[in-house]
Amino acid sequence: MSGAAVAQQTNSMTSQTIQELTAKAEQGDASSQCDLGIRYCNADGVPKDFAEAVKWFSKAADKGDAKAEYNLGVCYERGEGVPKDIDQAVSWYRKAAELGNAKAQSNLGVCYFNGWGLTKNLEEAVNWYRKAAEQGHARAQRNLGVCYAIGAGVAKNPVEAAKWYRKAAEQDEVGAEYNLGVAYYKGVGVNKDAVEAVKWFRLAVEQDHAASKFNLGACYYNGEGVNQDKIEGYKWISLSAAQGHAPAIKTLAVIESEMTPTEIAEAQRLARQFKPRRTLESGEGDLMNSSAR
Repeated sequence: MSGAAVAQQTNSMTSQTIQELTAKAEQGDASSQCDLGIRYCNADGVPKDFAEAVKWFSKAADKGDAKAEYNLGVCYERGEGVPKDIDQAVSWYRKAAELGNAKAQSNLGVCYFNGWGLTKNLEEAVNWYRKAAEQGHARAQRNLGVCYAIGAGVAKNPVEAAKWYRKAAEQDEVGAEYNLGVAYYKGVGVNKDAVEAVKWFRLAVEQDHAASKFNLGACYYNGEGVNQDKIEGYKWISLSAAQGHAPAIKTLAVIESEMTPTEIAEAQRLARQFKPRRTLESGEGDLMNSSAR
């Protein structure tokens, strides 16, 4: 699994000094111990030190703090501060998941889906995805949608898939934005609507999603959902190809023969000006991403 830095701190301590936080942690306050561990993971007011983070997560996890249990699972999953150990990761994810932690529930679903650290069980994967999704966890909502789309652990239901994609996409989950765009483009689970497809592809493009760049470029090149603009189409397809997206690489070779050198030069100039709103983490936009951070 991959993802961002260990769970971002959700309860900001702008008015609390590291000294005060450390004092509370040393006095045995589980919440402070967990938050101090997060600080060490993110180099927030202290040097980055995963071993120190694990120390504090362990103290809080031993007291049953679900957030600490989840973060300790992440550390074992990645081998940060401790030797990499997927069995230990699963054990801590399960403890946190059973206490209702949505991120842990989502990650446990991923482990069941892929058979990591336990026996593969798609029905259990769906069970944990659903628990997290119903708490509003975007990545779990996207993964639950995928399960409905492909009939993994649940009866295939494209309408239900699109419903969950939308919930996640409305939270800016890039894979869900792409999947919802594809659903609208093909008319699977929703009414076919190229304009709506372009809308969702464009949102995913802003997050540097390669497949969405290709699809958006194809829509421009063919005039689907937007006014036809071959230069704009080439721009997006070339940007997708630059990220190694195989269909874009293949298509680029074809459309280059259909455009003039002047048009290609203009498209390349426009491509150089593109700046994504954010850059995806490794594997983040995959159809069934493993990470739930």
